[in-house]
Formats: sequence, C-alpha cells, structure tokens
Amino acid sequence: MLIAGLTGSIATGKSTVSAILKDLGAFIVDADKIARDVVAPGMKAWEEIVRVFGKDVLQKTGEIDRESLARIVFNDNVMRSKLEEIIHPEVMRVIDEEIRSIKSHSSDAVVILDVPLLIEVGMHEGMNEVIVVYCPEDMQIMRLMIRDNISREEALTKVRTQMPIEKKRCLATLLIDNSATVDETCKQVEVAYARLRQKAIEAKE
Repeated sequence: MLIAGLTGSIATGKSTVSAILKDLGAFIVDADKIARDVVAPGMKAWEEIVRVFGKDVLQKTGEIDRESLARIVFNDNVMRSKLEEIIHPEVMRVIDEEIRSIKSHSSDAVVILDVPLLIEVGMHEGMNEVIVVYCPEDMQIMRLMIRDNISREEALTKVRTQMPIEKKRCLATLLIDNSATVDETCKQVEVAYARLRQKAIEAKE
C-alpha cells in the first residue's frame, strides 16, 4: 500500500484532481468530509464543541452552524486552537480507521489523503508522496471571484489567509499544474497515478 497526501490552496483545483484520481482507481480519504462527520449531532466532538462554545453555535436541527463557528474562531487564535484540539484527534482517528480498512481489503492500494491543510499541520512529513495542485495566485483570485461571485479584494483576502501556494509547491514530490485545460490536468494526473500505482505494487512485493 502507498499513502500519498493531496493538497493545494483555495481555487487551485484540488477537488478536480481528487475526482480524477478516484476515477483512476485510487482510494480517497477525504479529511473535509470526515471533519463534517465527526461533528454530527451526538458525536464526541459535537458534544465537546457545544460544551466549549455554547448552544449558540447550533442550528435549529441540532447540527453545528459552521458559519457561526467560523466567525468565532476567525480572529481568535485561542478559540481556534480549542476547536482544533477538539476536532483534529477525531479526524485522525477516523483517517486511521479508513486506512486500516482499505489495507485489509487491498494490500497494494493507492490511498490518497485529501487534506486541505496537509502541510500546515505537518501531515505531509509522514507521506510516501506529497501531491500539490498548483496554479498561480492571480489565477486563484480570478477563479475565486467567478466561483463565489465576490470582488477581487474579497478573493485576495481569502487567498492571503492561507499558506502561499508557491511555498506549498516547493514541498511537492508530485506537482499537478492546473493552470491550463482540464485535459492537460488529466494527463498529468494519469502520469502521477501510474507512478503511485507502481510504487504501491513494489511496496507490496
């Protein structure tokens, strides 16, 4: 089995690359989905969030109001750290469970950990490969303006709150340049997957 981390920055096209990898046969472990699942009503992380942040962060359905919670932690490093301390251990627990399950069924699997903050939280250091989906910052801003129907200033603020994509690019063992056509991106992903597949088979042997 081979484990590769997949990351990028806002509007670089990580979701597109993840979908292509899945179509090619990779097992995708989606950290964002897991993060949503572990804060479902009644879950351990949900109970802890309500205890720390209060019931004001709940919707009428009992689910966490993600926008309300985001507003609280956006400019408060202490509260952000508290939220991370609640969610991250649960996310890592589920990730480990999913990887063990995949390995038990497919010992030569290519497992892709789709983690937006892979590098920021240091997870890339334990990966067999680090895949970074890249496009220049100006293109990020333009795509974000179109996607979210926001101003250039708003898009720039969102982009600049993240680690610069150029820094992430330097840490990639596999770089997918998503600044051209979808077909060109597909070709790059196919080449990358062939490399990952071969390494997974070699690891099994």
